[in-house]
Amino acid sequence: MKLLAATTTSLCLLSSAPAYADEATSSQSAARPGASIEHSQSMTITRKGTQPAVKGSAQYFTGSVRIDPLFQPKDPARTAGAYVTFEPGARSAWHTHPLGQILIVTAGSGWVQQEGGEKQEIKSGDVIWTPPGVKHWHGATATTAMTHISITEQLDGKNVEWMDKVSDDQYGR
Repeated sequence: MKLLAATTTSLCLLSSAPAYADEATSSQSAARPGASIEHSQSMTITRKGTQPAVKGSAQYFTGSVRIDPLFQPKDPARTAGAYVTFEPGARSAWHTHPLGQILIVTAGSGWVQQEGGEKQEIKSGDVIWTPPGVKHWHGATATTAMTHISITEQLDGKNVEWMDKVSDDQYGR
């Protein structure tokens, strides 16, 4: 998926508040990173609807998939997020993530499968953790759409390794 530009609003914050809630009473607060240090940081707000959705590439997905980018990594962070909707029957190809993946199902129901494991049903409210390097796929059921938030971290600028597509036989099992 290519990176997309976003319309954002920046706010400048000046903070001298304690880094920890119990800092005023802790005898070890001075040893904590960032304790009692005044600093300036820039907060970014990305407004809903300012980032265009993209269609999931036929190279990496089967069926109709819509990807709404939520956020891209900002140095030194490596975390990216997207809101992904799979129409009934749609699914990802087999893939891995170098630092793992978190899926938060927000609507509908779908399936997820780890290589060598059984296909499992996932529903709204479920949270799925896939460890680094574990080959897997996920998508909607044959009759119900599914939407999830995907959170991954990049390692050397890459957050996914795509592999072969999930066959109709594998999907239907």
